[in-house]
Amino acid sequence: MRIRAAITENQGGPFVIRDVDLEAPRPHEVLVRITAAGLCHTDLRVQAAWPEQLMPMVFGHEGAGVIEATGPDVTGLAPGDHVCLTFNSCGTCEQCTADQPAYCHLMRPLNLSGGRHDGTTPLSLDGAPVRGGFFGQSSFATYAIAHQRNAIRIPADLPAVVAAPLGCGVQTGAGTVLNRLRPEPGRSLVVIGAGGVGLSALLAALAVNCDPVIAIDPVASRRALAIELGAKAALDPASDDDLVTAILDLTSGGAHHIVDTTGLPEMLTQAVGALRPRGDLALLGTGTEVTFNIMNLIGKGIRVHGVIEGDSDPGRLIPQLVDLHQRGHFPVDRLITTFPFENIGDAVSGMQDGTAVKPVLTFD
Repeated sequence: MRIRAAITENQGGPFVIRDVDLEAPRPHEVLVRITAAGLCHTDLRVQAAWPEQLMPMVFGHEGAGVIEATGPDVTGLAPGDHVCLTFNSCGTCEQCTADQPAYCHLMRPLNLSGGRHDGTTPLSLDGAPVRGGFFGQSSFATYAIAHQRNAIRIPADLPAVVAAPLGCGVQTGAGTVLNRLRPEPGRSLVVIGAGGVGLSALLAALAVNCDPVIAIDPVASRRALAIELGAKAALDPASDDDLVTAILDLTSGGAHHIVDTTGLPEMLTQAVGALRPRGDLALLGTGTEVTFNIMNLIGKGIRVHGVIEGDSDPGRLIPQLVDLHQRGHFPVDRLITTFPFENIGDAVSGMQDGTAVKPVLTFD
């Protein structure tokens, strides 16, 4: 079938919307009409470094939509179901069978190879392959092929623009709090970086009654939003002379938990200093190297966590987040700015300049 897709034609190139062909779903696959797709920093970071030999490529990994057709052997899903698309996983390896699909042994070939595990791609242009299958979906398109494992059924009345970011950015931030840190009520939590992932962690912390919850971000509008959402304080790393002292004071001796979404060495060093004994530091940022004085960790018994996709089993966490949202305890819609699919370039600009915390593309 003929669809519209935002294609990246060369490494670091822009998104160009073109007509392409999409094949029918194969066994265990579903065809999804995309109604919304979140834009994530991962799309831009990977786009900038994607190998030329895997171009042209369609990105997008936070899709939401309606199943139009199912391939053979699909179970649990049917045409007409509303779904949130998330990362793919094999379902049979040691990690998947332990309900930890974010650490699937086939994570890279299933999500970051430019196609299916067997090397094929469902997309083509004038008979030539277009690489796809990004996070098992490539949802910067009017239709996408997904696997039944990474298509999570959601209520039909849940707005698609809310559902879409649940598939990656929101579940990464919220899942880190709910699945890995599991803070007790009244424990303090600090979020470094108040973008979509960080504010999702902040919302999850508020939902489980952490106190105080503190945000750190250089963008004034994001700090203001954090306060509106319920943070006790929002600190500016550029103007607050001593972040460690400020956090120690606000938390009466140090934070119980810190979630870092930046990966910046200078912020992580301060995070260790701002934790109380036996505190937790969850690392979500990527792309850098950090050096710690090991005695600063040992001396306070600091626990450092590397977390992918919020330790999420999407089939369990996404319905949990939907339930929290529908009960008014997880207002993720407050983070979202919508852009028409045809204006994907504006969404990219909004994310890069900080004016859009969580851009979401909408489809007519």
